[in-house]
Amino acid sequence: MTWLLLVEQTLNGFQFGVFLFLVSAGLTLVLGIMNVVNLAHGSLFMLGAYYAATIFAWSGSFLLALVVMVPLALISGIVIELVVLRTMYERDHMDQVLATFGLILFFNESVRLVWGPESKLMPVPGFLDGSVEILPDTPYPLIRLAIILVGLAVGAGLYLLITRTRIGMLIRAGASNRAMVAALGINIRLLYTLVFGLGAILAGLAGMMAGPGRAWARTC
Repeated sequence: MTWLLLVEQTLNGFQFGVFLFLVSAGLTLVLGIMNVVNLAHGSLFMLGAYYAATIFAWSGSFLLALVVMVPLALISGIVIELVVLRTMYERDHMDQVLATFGLILFFNESVRLVWGPESKLMPVPGFLDGSVEILPDTPYPLIRLAIILVGLAVGAGLYLLITRTRIGMLIRAGASNRAMVAALGINIRLLYTLVFGLGAILAGLAGMMAGPGRAWARTC
């Protein structure tokens, strides 16, 4: 193995790790803050990918697909929290598992009805369809670098949100003592809805970055 190949495969491993972080960030946020076992997180990931692929196919703009996907993912998350999960906070984790497993079946069939049983392909957008030389004679795909940058930006943004803002303080307080936060006049239900909506956005973002995944997965 040459040093250039070692560097390239190390970057590939780092990029895949960052991608897994993108996939799991929303799930970790919901489980860690809300103490809710959400097996349907993968369904939110799937919906984000389909939302983005549909807008991208209609408009040809990757950025527009991102702008439209975010509110769609947020609305999807809020609806799920209001209709299903809001009744599960005080119940056992097994009840949460059963409820969110039911959501998986619901969304799987809904996607089949709306988009059909065939996979939808989302090509790599033009401005990311290329490579840069990270070392002499070592080109690296731009789409992989974009995933790394997006993942690092999400990680930094979550850190700042949770540790440096008032809403982050309320989120941490709600995770520690929900009853006390509610007693201080904070609308803990609204706070939990926003946290779940943020988790849905992160899942949708990961799904969108995986949209052109078949292309970047082959560029190893």
